[in-house]
Amino acid sequence: MNLPNIISITRIILVPFILFSLLRGEYATALFLFFLAGLSDALDGFIARRLNLCTRLGAILDPVADKFLVISTVIVLFHQGLLPGWLTLAIICRDLFIMSGAAAWYCRFKRVEIAPSFVGKLNTVLQVTMLFLLLAEASGVRQIASWLPFLFLLVFLATLVSGINYLVVWGLKARRRNKTADM
Repeated sequence: MNLPNIISITRIILVPFILFSLLRGEYATALFLFFLAGLSDALDGFIARRLNLCTRLGAILDPVADKFLVISTVIVLFHQGLLPGWLTLAIICRDLFIMSGAAAWYCRFKRVEIAPSFVGKLNTVLQVTMLFLLLAEASGVRQIASWLPFLFLLVFLATLVSGINYLVVWGLKARRRNKTADM
């Protein structure tokens, strides 16, 4: 256990507090906690790379923490009528698709390989930014209602492109690995 892993675990621990705040309509509190969670995401990766503290556990914890934060927040905001269903469905389906692919990879090759792409990282940044701004709008901190349709469309496109990117990249890797295993 090292500092970046502890920070990732802390992000996971923050999620129920964010959800509790959202469900109580305490958007300012949820915004603050969400900001801390987003900051922790940047911080754990920076520390891990800068201090050469990258671990196998960290490579699993970081994306799990991200998915837990984003998916649960998206579901609650959809339930509250703050996020459109089509975008909620796209975000959830993409992540289920990626997790299913990782499970299939593990079943076939008996190991987990986590290698986030630039497009996947960009998608996560856009999703987290959108959620942060949506919470800022809901809490009255920032008025962005006129920008929300554009923001929703941008996140939808990033979600779609990153899902397709994962399909192509990991499909080709599996194909190459299968050919190597058959020889």
